Amino acid sequence: MNKLNQNRISEKSSGFSSNVTDPSSSTTNDGIRKLSQTLIETSTCEENEIQMQETYFSVAIQVFIPFLIAGFGMVFAGLVLDRIQHLPVFEEITELVILTPPLLGLKGNLEMTLASRLSTHANLGRMDSFKQKWNMITANLMLTQCQAIVVGLLGSLVAVIMGGIRSNEVELAHVLLICASSLLTVSLASFVLGLVTSGAVVLSRLCHINPDNVATPIAASLGDITSLALLSWVSTALYDCIGKRDWVAPFIIVGYITVIPCWVWVAKHNVRTREVLYHGWTPILGAMLISSMGGLILDIMVSKFEGIARFQPLMNGVGGNLVAVHASRISTSLHKEQELGLCSSSLKTEEESIIFISPVSGFCGKEAHSRTARVLMTMVVPGHLIFLYTIVHIKGGNTSLSTIFVLAYLCAAVVQVATLLYVAYIMIHWMWKRKIDPDNSAIPYLTSMGDLLGISLLALAFQFLHLVIGNDSQLGD
Repeated sequence: MNKLNQNRISEKSSGFSSNVTDPSSSTTNDGIRKLSQTLIETSTCEENEIQMQETYFSVAIQVFIPFLIAGFGMVFAGLVLDRIQHLPVFEEITELVILTPPLLGLKGNLEMTLASRLSTHANLGRMDSFKQKWNMITANLMLTQCQAIVVGLLGSLVAVIMGGIRSNEVELAHVLLICASSLLTVSLASFVLGLVTSGAVVLSRLCHINPDNVATPIAASLGDITSLALLSWVSTALYDCIGKRDWVAPFIIVGYITVIPCWVWVAKHNVRTREVLYHGWTPILGAMLISSMGGLILDIMVSKFEGIARFQPLMNGVGGNLVAVHASRISTSLHKEQELGLCSSSLKTEEESIIFISPVSGFCGKEAHSRTARVLMTMVVPGHLIFLYTIVHIKGGNTSLSTIFVLAYLCAAVVQVATLLYVAYIMIHWMWKRKIDPDNSAIPYLTSMGDLLGISLLALAFQFLHLVIGNDSQLGD
């Protein structure tokens, strides 16, 4: 049993003893000690029973179904991206292509950190009453709005700078369009997906399902396709306004900047979101920069391999989805077992007390996190095969997948997920030891690393196949 529960039981027992017992009565004191020990043993049995319920099979079932739902969402997101890259606004303003990965990554970071925070609070009993749910969800939604507006604006500026460096020219009308499109997209997407994520956490608790296994994939299932659809609609509408209603884009930008203080005020008045508001910007901004590098790679590779666009959201989404589940479970476990900053005092085995473990220990160890990593790794190949051939079926013969393409793609996917799961264990424990809450900091770094690693490995796979086959029709086109 963890120390926090022991402390609570001891405090209750000692308080009970001081209030109703006579210090001179040894018989009564013996009875109180026996009662305290009975409470501890009962709590231990209940906790062990809860832990035993999370078997290999139960974790696999709870994760795989939402994983499939999320995967199909990513499949459709890839098809949407493949379609919108041919829109006039995307062909005219190529910075929108650079903006796409960091925009999707930003949305994923905000929703996955929201899911991780709410899952931890729910598992710790902080969202049991209606008032607790209302206060927690409202404050977190306002917090994500504030983060989305600030980072969405910065992300659009980074895309403009990267595009300007590449093309050596920048147009003011295009800059305003990119900024307004980014702000409107991330704000609407974050609000809708935040409601979905919050509902998933609450419903999971009502159904006695660990929200760590469900909330993150559910949030990801509609995230990419919603963001891409919004980006295409908003950017197309603003593109049509150029030369006719030039005031629309600046009005949107000024309007969102104006409402930031309102969201800050709401988030600041909740003790659970105040710390994130003050100290949660570094991971989000760092993740945005990392994802922007992935966007630059995508912009370069799309001009060479047109078919890569439909696989990019799938590759990045699956990796980010699985590592977010892993990170959320590890973080919740640490919150339950010990205080922030303590990394080995309450751990049961020597293997669990080591932060920098070997890959063999990370995937083949006996602890619960190693078992979870194995469960998640077993989903990579069958999941991607299902999603790949779903793309083929939907495209109706316009997409062909050769055996060598599938093998190269799966190798890239396995390397990506294995790397992310291994890094997640080390990063989260490293953060915890330094009193950095991984619920707020780990997932943005991990998902952005997944974006950069995923598009890089996918680009290498396409380049390798191009050199070996030399026929673009075999490259998923």
